[in-house]
Amino acid sequence: MKTSTFFILIGFLLLAPSSSTAEILRDKDCGSCHRLSVAETEKNFAAPDLHFAGDKFQPAWLKQFLKNPAVIRPAVTVIDTPPRPPVTVADANTAVVTAAGFLRERSGNSPPHPSFSEQDASALADGLMGLKISAPPRESTVAAPLSKRQRAKIKYKFERTFSCISCHQSLNLAGKVRGGISGPSLVNAGNRLRADWIVSWLKTPEAYAAKSRMPRYEMDSVTRNQFSQFLMTLKKENVK
Repeated sequence: MKTSTFFILIGFLLLAPSSSTAEILRDKDCGSCHRLSVAETEKNFAAPDLHFAGDKFQPAWLKQFLKNPAVIRPAVTVIDTPPRPPVTVADANTAVVTAAGFLRERSGNSPPHPSFSEQDASALADGLMGLKISAPPRESTVAAPLSKRQRAKIKYKFERTFSCISCHQSLNLAGKVRGGISGPSLVNAGNRLRADWIVSWLKTPEAYAAKSRMPRYEMDSVTRNQFSQFLMTLKKENVK
């Protein structure tokens, strides 16, 4: 009994922000818009969940964003739907195109994200990178660069087989931005996201967001890794 209680307590401490992390996030009022703890299940938040920011983001990008915020999700949507069941390739187009709020315009009343000084941005980024969850075990990721031929084949799967650009902006082979705007832009995914998080998110999105329109595709580990490799090539400095 004592042993089980010990492990339950350790698990809670891992999921809860540390006192220093909580202090800086509370001081900047981040919790008024963002979910900062997996335990905050009752409230609907206006901005993206950040209780797994340390799993998801690259520290350098996060600090730069806090200093100079940029639009990531071109359209605002209200999420109040249960998790989706696994989606087959044949169902992919229907799953994304019929989602409620598809291509909804940004509200003119949405306040801009505040910008922070160098010192505050560093402190906030450090605090947010400490927010992680007990997600399913991560799959190993492939870090090898893609050849032009590999990238073209994976890009075809990304755009045509799974219709990811129905909701997400990406870059075509000429470096031009194209794609839908109901989901977060992936134009700068290579600088913004962690490769291992992408693989984990594609496998079990519900582990990170209980309410999300992101389908859980029937996708094997090889394809998940290929998508992660492809998204790591998408960077704003490649926009032409």
